[in-house]
Amino acid sequence: MKNIISIGGSTSKKSINKLLAEYAADLVKNVAVTKIDLNDFEMPIYSVDLEAEIGFPKSTQSLNAIIENSDGIVISLAEHNGAYSSAFKNIFDWLSRMDGKVWKNKPMLLLSTSPGVRGGASVLEIAKNRFPFNGGNIIGSMTFPSFYENFIEEDVVNTKLKTKMLDIVTAFQNEL
Repeated sequence: MKNIISIGGSTSKKSINKLLAEYAADLVKNVAVTKIDLNDFEMPIYSVDLEAEIGFPKSTQSLNAIIENSDGIVISLAEHNGAYSSAFKNIFDWLSRMDGKVWKNKPMLLLSTSPGVRGGASVLEIAKNRFPFNGGNIIGSMTFPSFYENFIEEDVVNTKLKTKMLDIVTAFQNEL
């Protein structure tokens, strides 16, 4: 059986991006899903001096191995001031120093959401432009606007968004 991972790009205990990533991953058929909580991978703030002093934290090595051993990645990015959350960016920085191809050319479904109407569009654009340089094989992507109005009781209630989600999940599944 194939194994995919879901990552919510936030450390919020009530992360809507973690919910969305897990929802999308659970739509993929005949796979095991490993749900990544960034809170389980605490790392010091990245610096080249710290890397030279301590090497790679065990949490970096562990997450790198999880990515390496997966067959695909579903990630939903939180938008903080138009970019990645600081926690996600720090983890991404550590991982990229360990292996520049962070995402290991695994099929990737890239999402973002927010309470607002743009649904994290700015951070999604940053990731769509950046991740291919870091081994991101982006099969599909979408912003998910107005999370609290369109995702109720653990389901997508907006039919257009649900159709788009199912379409990109199917494309992702076909690449696994």
